[in-house]
This record gives sequence, C-alpha cells and structure tokens, in this order.
Amino acid sequence: MSKLSSLILLILILSCAEKSKEEVSSIDPVNWNNRMAEIASSDSLVKGTSYLSVYSEIYSETEHRTHNLTSTISMRNTNLKDTIYINKAEYFDTEGTPIRTYFDRPIYIKPMETVEIVIDEKDRSGGTGANFLFQWSIKPYSHEPYFEGVMISTSGQQGLSFTTQGRRVE
Repeated sequence: MSKLSSLILLILILSCAEKSKEEVSSIDPVNWNNRMAEIASSDSLVKGTSYLSVYSEIYSETEHRTHNLTSTISMRNTNLKDTIYINKAEYFDTEGTPIRTYFDRPIYIKPMETVEIVIDEKDRSGGTGANFLFQWSIKPYSHEPYFEGVMISTSGQQGLSFTTQGRRVE
C-alpha cells in the first residue's frame, strides 16, 4: 500500500469518527451561543428547577431486548408577554451520572416560543431511565417554563411514540 493510499485511508477513518461525534445531537451548539442572555443580579427573578424523564431506549419483550428512540426535548414559554430564561440544561443517564450539559449560561425563550434539544436514535448513552434537569428564571407572576419530551421510533411498518412532562422539583 502506498503512502498516499495510507494517508487517504487515515483521513477517511478520522472524518467518519468526527462525523459520528457531531451527530450525538442535531441541535447546533451555535444556537445556544446566539440565545445567551445576561441577567443582572439586581433583577428580581424567581428561580426554579424542573425534572424531565427521557428515554434513549425502552425494553421490548424482555429486559434483554431494547428499542432505540429519538427524543425531542421541548422547552416552552407559555407566556404571552414575558421572556423566560433557562439557566442550565443537563442530561443524565439511568444511573444518575451526568452525560452532557447543553448550556450552563442563561438562554432566553421569547413569549410563546419553543426551543428544542434532539437526542438522536443512535445515542443510547441515556439508557432506559435518562433524565434532564433544567434550572430556570422567570419574572414574578409569569408562567413557569413547560418541559416536554417526545420519544419516537419506527421500524418497518411499525411505529412507537409517547410523551413525558416535566415536573418542578425546586
């Protein structure tokens, strides 16, 4: 094998490995940077934390067989006039080990807007008991953010889908 062929093969292998790393989540991280918000410490915002269960995979037939799922995580602002802020979005696996933090600086969500995180079907890192913790801030008397997960899988002519809803824990 010539040096040129070896070099081309190495480049192909590395580019495939890099592509699979990028495809863990289909939301471009630049999106979070474009949404960053500065919150002054003098702002009298109400803070809270919400929990959302998410499933990377679910059991089928036995505990030894699972189906992979694509998860759409929606962060919704149900206020007609007030912007809300999500300060941190952290993803945990079944054992409660942090997998990744999508952002840990405040982002804004405009009135009636929805911002989403998509976890690809091939990303099984969360397992059967994955979850998110969201830290958020809102103006007093505003509606709290609404968090929802939609999980889906299709195989052949069969489809599977279900939803989960977030709960305030702090």
